Amino acid sequence: MNVDKRIPTNLRTLLILEIVGRSDSAMSPTEINAELGLPKQTVHRLVATLEREGFLIRDADRNKFRPARRARMMASGLLYASRASIARHQILEDVAAEVKEAVNFVVPEASGMNYLDRVETNWPFRIQLPRGTNVPFHCTASGKTFMASLSPAKRRTFVQSLSLDGKTANTHTTPDTLLDELAQIARQGYAIDNEEFMDNMFAIAVPVTDDDGRFCAALATHGPKSRLNESHVAAGAQVLKTAATRLRATMFDEETAPS
Repeated sequence: MNVDKRIPTNLRTLLILEIVGRSDSAMSPTEINAELGLPKQTVHRLVATLEREGFLIRDADRNKFRPARRARMMASGLLYASRASIARHQILEDVAAEVKEAVNFVVPEASGMNYLDRVETNWPFRIQLPRGTNVPFHCTASGKTFMASLSPAKRRTFVQSLSLDGKTANTHTTPDTLLDELAQIARQGYAIDNEEFMDNMFAIAVPVTDDDGRFCAALATHGPKSRLNESHVAAGAQVLKTAATRLRATMFDEETAPS
């Protein structure tokens, strides 16, 4: 990206957020400017402003920056409020009608995986996890789907930063066993939660990616083990993968997105 130096200043800050948001690792002002081509002092000043206003935060490497909570909340808000949100919810409705269980669109946040959108099941007995719920990374199908999308080195660093609290007898409480399963999830393209977060709950999740294959969200279904269990994994994962492809087109293909 070679940006004209006459570009308006307010657009420059958006371009910085776009560049940092596209990167799978923290970036220094110099690395950011490699795509912008602006005066060095200008980029440093804009990055400092974004840090001060809560859009960027310094990484463990103090000279590099990554999106902060304010930027992540803005991204989640855009996903929810965009014109594609209606089409996205309809896809969730279609999946729920097929799997006959609750279906969730889940995004990563600093505190865990957040239920950004949800379609409830009509069963009288159901597991209540309403929209806006935050659930842990290490013991949920959506959280494990997100972690499996990271490179092996970043996956290990991320897992080692977590508090692997035992929610049930099936929860991974040691990094090595969790990492082994994440490697398998990366190969097979879906994750399950077999009573790891809650007793008697089973869940299946797949990643929703952008056109470059980067993780954006998890699409998940869950229900009590009396209705959803290991025997449903193959069929359920395929339904979710097909829906994830539809979601990617709805979210990122301007030609097919609703007007």
